Amino acid sequence: MAGLLSDERLLERARDAFGYFGELFDGGFSLRLWDGSIVPLGPNSNPHIQLTISGPGVIASVMRRPNLETLLRLYAAGHIDVQGANLFEFMAVASVKGKNKRLGELSKGRLLGRLWPFLLAPGEKADVAHEYADDAIGRVESKRSNKDFIQFHYDISNEFYALFLDPEMLYSCGYFKTCETPLARAQQDKLDLICRKLRLKPGEKFLDIGCGWGGLVCHAAKHYGVKAHGVTLSQTQHDFAREKIRKLGLEDSVKVELRDYETLDGTYDKISSVGMFEHVGIDNMPKYFGKIRSLLRDRGILMNHGISRTAKKTKHAVRKIRPERKLLLKYIFPGSELDNVGHTVDLLQISGFEVHDVEGLREHYGLTCKAWHDALLANRDEAIRLVGLEKYRMWIIYLAGVATGFSVGSMHIFQVVASKHASKGPSELPLTRDDLYV
Repeated sequence: MAGLLSDERLLERARDAFGYFGELFDGGFSLRLWDGSIVPLGPNSNPHIQLTISGPGVIASVMRRPNLETLLRLYAAGHIDVQGANLFEFMAVASVKGKNKRLGELSKGRLLGRLWPFLLAPGEKADVAHEYADDAIGRVESKRSNKDFIQFHYDISNEFYALFLDPEMLYSCGYFKTCETPLARAQQDKLDLICRKLRLKPGEKFLDIGCGWGGLVCHAAKHYGVKAHGVTLSQTQHDFAREKIRKLGLEDSVKVELRDYETLDGTYDKISSVGMFEHVGIDNMPKYFGKIRSLLRDRGILMNHGISRTAKKTKHAVRKIRPERKLLLKYIFPGSELDNVGHTVDLLQISGFEVHDVEGLREHYGLTCKAWHDALLANRDEAIRLVGLEKYRMWIIYLAGVATGFSVGSMHIFQVVASKHASKGPSELPLTRDDLYV
């Protein structure tokens, strides 16, 4: 007995409840119950693509806490899974818009009438070890710990990230000249595109804020002859980059430090920030651009590459944290916040920059994240050996989710090129952009 009913009676109630739900919900997939029976979720449900639940405790847990976090924790613990498709494919089926118009007809009373005995069943244990315990939102500057935020995400292990990144260990959007371009080629093309946008020249001083595993600073020094300086707050990235510099024999032209960019001084000809902007926080962006401006020479060029959100109509909407983003903050990227590109351009101009180019690379990032998802999936066993089942499942659903977001258009990314405009007169950029896209 589980509560008042036997397992078989609970199964009957589950089949009845989800059968009714499937009459109004055209999910495109089916539900597989713990005895192996399959319930179609909609008239067009694919019987081979299944959302599986391990036992009645899954339904009990969801009924007690019916929210997205409960589902994520149950998935991370292995009590919810997908069969017949990988997560990216499943999300593509489940996220088709405009197919569930009849859900408004759903009688919650009828549904609860069939499922209430599950409230008497024990819930499934879904404790999660990998979560940020402190303030994951980080909007209060005095409570922000940027180093803790960064190390929570990046200092899992270099070996883990190597399972799905390209050989240069680039953890940012690639540049795909075709949809069939291999990830490694797309990342090399991205490095060259950034260097061309910065108009890097031999002997120039180049700073990369949030340099990751050192791919861009090494590429810029090796192929463009600059004196490159990278900073990161991740210990594992720093150690990897230092070893890479040594192996490439670039000690005289590349320096990487475990250091906050806010503590830097000196003057640079060119500065890039690739995939770091998301960690700044909207309230801190004026200070961020002000610091960068203080480090650039007059007419020096900044290339700011960051994930963006769609502009909102009100300040309240901007500050609102949606459930999916709350999970991203708590379990994946604490302290992160997305700006809209219009506001980014405003802040650059207010901070004394002249904005020259804004390029959207949304679909490029969709292809990038899809390649990462597929590579991690292919290396599942090794990933679990390195970081455990929970972290593997957290990262595979995260990569599938962001790949879907960029593919369908709910997430965006822009490269913004601007120069410090400390005095009147012409910029140092060419009149055309013919040299950028070769």
